Order: sequence, then structure tokens, then C-alpha cells
Amino acid sequence: MTGGISLLPVRGIGEVVPGDVLAEVILAADPGLEDGDVVVVTQKVVSKAEGRLATVDPDDPLDHKRLVLDEARRVLRRRGDLLITETKHGFVCANSGIDLSNVAIGQAALLPLDSDRSARRIRDGIRARAGVEVGVIISDTFGRAWRKGLTDVALGTAGIAAVVDLRGTIDAQGRELQVTEVCVADELAGAAELVMGKAAGVPVAVVRGVDPGWLRESSVAAEVVRDPAEDLFR
Repeated sequence: MTGGISLLPVRGIGEVVPGDVLAEVILAADPGLEDGDVVVVTQKVVSKAEGRLATVDPDDPLDHKRLVLDEARRVLRRRGDLLITETKHGFVCANSGIDLSNVAIGQAALLPLDSDRSARRIRDGIRARAGVEVGVIISDTFGRAWRKGLTDVALGTAGIAAVVDLRGTIDAQGRELQVTEVCVADELAGAAELVMGKAAGVPVAVVRGVDPGWLRESSVAAEVVRDPAEDLFR
């Protein structure tokens, strides 16, 4: 890459409700998309548009735990009220990704059933309506087992590599890389979050200037999930 990456918040997107077509919602905000842009969309608005909402008792702060178990393939750790689960998608996260923030009181947002499919739908919709070729990332906020703080990661991708395999390439010292695989989808999701924030009402951002070699027709975020046979901690 010879230029630089720009992070552009997409403002003016109102409340998303079930049945909304996100490609139309994004384009209505006039983001000025260009070929090669990567559109990062938060999981929350995808879940809202797809109707992935469930009713919870607003007077019972633990009522959503039943949803956590429903959405989990298995519970990996418990500490007090916190559950670390493996979701049916294979993601390891707190409380199966169930989220009570930025939704109506008495509702909880569930993860999309298939975030890669959701990303493809948005990408195809933008292409059909605006004639622009973009990548799309569905992002969500995850913690890390060995580090404090939260960061956004990719749950779904379309038109943008999830992982770039650098094994076999040569480093600056002339040595062949043996194990380096870069999760560019997570890096772009985390970068986009810097201009979206957690409470600013900006659920979409555009990343401009990414390496054209990362733009790929066939790539899914599911490839980020480590095979259990290679997992040293479960």
C-alpha cells in the first residue's frame, strides 16, 4: 500500500426497524461510496433489520440469560452472572453476543443467523442500486481473553478478505514467513469503530484506501474461527 487509509463515519442513519433494507438505508445517508471502499456495519442494526430481537422482562436484570443459553452451543466458563459461551456460529464471546444496549427497553438483540449472508445481501444491494463495488464487514464488540478492554471484530464479510495468508512470503530481512496470517477483517472492523463509537448513533463507517489485494469475491468471516483441533485453550 502506498497511500493511506481513511475512516469515514456515515451519519444521518435513523432508527432501523425489522424489514428495513440496509443497502437502501446506507445509500439514503449519501455516503459517497467509491469502488474499493469497505463498508463496516454494526451487528446491532443488522439484527434489528433482520428481526433478530427477543422480548425480555425489563424488571428482571437476569431474564436475558435464558436467551444466552438458547443461543449457545456450549458454555465454556462461568463467573458470577457472566457466561463465556461458544455460539452456534462458533464464536467464543460473553453471553452469546446477546446485547441489551441501544435497543428498546424490554428487548434484547441476538446475533444474526448468518452474518456472512447478511454482508453479501448488503453488498449486492449496494451494487444493484449504486453500481459501486464495495466490500462489507458486519462488526461486533468482543472482549479478549488475555487483554483488558473491548474491540470490534468481524462477524461477517463479503467482498473483502477475512484473513490474508502471508506464509511463504519474505520479510524485510529476507526470511520466509512461516506462520503469519493477518486477520484484516478484524483490523478493519476495529479501525472503523474509532469513528462510530458506542453511543454516537453512527452504526456504519466507510474504510477507504484498503489494499486492493484484500478485495476478494469469495471470502467469509467464518474462516476466522479457529478449528477446535487447533485450539489450545478449549
